[in-house]
Amino acid sequence: MSVTASQIASAVLERQASARETAEQALARIAAARHLNAVVTIDPERTYAEADAVDARVAVGEQLPLAGVPIVVKDNIWVEGWRITQGSRLFTDFIAPEDAIAIARVRRAGAVIVGIGATSEFACKGVTTSLLYGPTRHPLDQQLTPGGSSGGPAAAVAAGLVPLAIGTDAGGSSRRPPAHVGVVGFKPSYGAIPYGPGFAEPFWRISVIAPIAADVADARLAFEVMAGADPRDPDAFDVAAADQEKPLRVTFSPRLGLDVAVDHEVSAGLQQAVARLRASGMTIEDKNPIWPAGLAEDAVMPLQHAGLAALYGEGFRSDPTQFDPDIAKQIERGLGLSGADVARAMEASTQIARAFAAFFTAVDVLLAPTVPCVAWPFTQLGPAEIGGKPAMPRAHAVFTPYANHAGVPAISIPCGTNSQGLPFGLQLIAARGRDRMLLDVAARAERVLLGSFE
Repeated sequence: MSVTASQIASAVLERQASARETAEQALARIAAARHLNAVVTIDPERTYAEADAVDARVAVGEQLPLAGVPIVVKDNIWVEGWRITQGSRLFTDFIAPEDAIAIARVRRAGAVIVGIGATSEFACKGVTTSLLYGPTRHPLDQQLTPGGSSGGPAAAVAAGLVPLAIGTDAGGSSRRPPAHVGVVGFKPSYGAIPYGPGFAEPFWRISVIAPIAADVADARLAFEVMAGADPRDPDAFDVAAADQEKPLRVTFSPRLGLDVAVDHEVSAGLQQAVARLRASGMTIEDKNPIWPAGLAEDAVMPLQHAGLAALYGEGFRSDPTQFDPDIAKQIERGLGLSGADVARAMEASTQIARAFAAFFTAVDVLLAPTVPCVAWPFTQLGPAEIGGKPAMPRAHAVFTPYANHAGVPAISIPCGTNSQGLPFGLQLIAARGRDRMLLDVAARAERVLLGSFE
């Protein structure tokens, strides 16, 4: 699908197309792409009712920034009247009683929900599979995963089913899948978009609503619609306008200051992308964040395991077969943690936030990999090797969780493909609250890099 969200909205507002026609076309594309298992729930009657309501609003002169834009929403975000399951058998029959604030805002802006996108169970896995729906497949190779946990929304955008999707990101879930399938995923600052009402979260104060789109402009359009304080979310705040500071201090860190493996073709592609940005006139220094000694993602994973155990430990004890075996292992680990273990993980999270805060006193934008590898078979939790070295199951996720624990905005944009044509992404990160500045820089970088993909 080459038509952007902004183009669809313009066409609907100018009466060159209707929201109903656009919804019909999106549902036809979804039906033709069932093999991807990207969209797990549709409700055509509800979708057409929404589309007709948008057309009626346009007819009386409402100017809607997302008029008639078909969107897919991740299966862990409440959408009133829709079945939302978190990819879990425990919620097979759950119907959301109300919209999350972000969803109410996109609907108010004229978007039409055409389906619910697949997620791994409780959004706690780096591949998008679940006992409830099975695996979601990569649009370029059906034997591969798009990653997780927002694999369904990312695959839906990459396959051209919709121009825009709404995911969540608590450790890279809406940056890594977009990087693997060649689209844009934007994780705003924590609190920039109100969170909930919705399910209780196993992640404390790190998960955000995240737009996924084919380009930065559409990701920004969705962000602007959803962003802003709301009294129902005590952490939500109004993001400042982009400042005009010139020149911006931009740095590149090829491994985010971490001792981790990266595939050779990914590393070379990132270097080439940064070289093109430099050649375009962007001043980019080489500079790594400095992390406390011994700090790695393992130090904060107990927070996820403890959160899952708190929410679902009793259900696991009653009937472990109701859970994805990989999620069951996480719950079991969480049940074995002590209060001191959780406190140490919370301190590690705080140290990450402080390290990034210090880094961004001297830097405006950090460029880094989104992923260290390309997509792998959907039957595996991660690739067997990265950079020619045996890889642990979470080795594919090493570059994204730090932005979540720091609460800072981060965006992944496509920056290359390997010799098999599989995409990877460049991640841009900034200080908390500088979302609009980051989007400006990402749009500039996208313009420079786009030529290599056309």
